Amino acid sequence: MDLYEIVGFFQSGGVFMYPILVVLAIGIAIAIDRYIYLSYVDTRNKGIWKRVLPLLESGRYEAARDVVVHSNAALGRILSYGLNRADRRGNREEVQMAMEEGLLEVVPRLEKRTHYLATLANVATLLGLLGTIIGLTEAFSTVAGAEPAEKANQLSASISIAMNTTAFGLMVAIPLLLIHAVMQTKTSALVDMLETATVRLSNLIGGAPAADGSPS
Repeated sequence: MDLYEIVGFFQSGGVFMYPILVVLAIGIAIAIDRYIYLSYVDTRNKGIWKRVLPLLESGRYEAARDVVVHSNAALGRILSYGLNRADRRGNREEVQMAMEEGLLEVVPRLEKRTHYLATLANVATLLGLLGTIIGLTEAFSTVAGAEPAEKANQLSASISIAMNTTAFGLMVAIPLLLIHAVMQTKTSALVDMLETATVRLSNLIGGAPAADGSPS
C-alpha cells in the first residue's frame, strides 16, 4: 500500500478517522513517556542496589543509609525508610512496615497513566464501530432513492467505505493493547524488584538468612 492509497483509505473513512488518529497520537505519547520513565527508574534502581548491597551484607548499615538518603532512585527512597527505622532500633517487623510505606508511595508513580493505554484502545475500537454504523446509515439513506439497477453497486461501495473506520479503529487498538501489556510487564518487574529488595533488607537487619540472588 503506497502513500496515495493510505491517504485515500483515510479520507474515505469519514470524520471519525480523525478522532481515532488523535487517540493514536495520545497513546503513542503515553507509551513513549512510560517507557522512558520506567527504563530510567530501572537503571537507577539497579545502580543503587549494586552500591548498597555490599554495605548491607557487611553490616555497614550507617554507610548504606548515607548512600540511599542522598539517592533519587525509587529503591533508594524505600530502603531509606527501612534503614532510618533500623537506626532508631526498630525490629524486623517495624523495618518491613516502614519499607512497605515507601512502596505505597513509589508504586503508584510506576503505574501512573499505563492503564490509559487499554482505555484508549477500547475508545479507538468503539469510535471505529460508531463511524461504521453512521456510514452504513448514510449509505442506506443515499441508495434509497437510486435506480434499482444502481442500488447494489452504490450500496457495496458505501459499505466498503464505511468499514474503513472499523478497520482503522482496530489498527490503532491492537498495537495499543500490545504496548499496554509490555508496559504492565515492565512495571510488574520493577515492583517485584522493589519488593525483593525490601525482603532482603529486612532479612539482613533481622539476622535471618537471605535468599540467594538479588533483584534484577
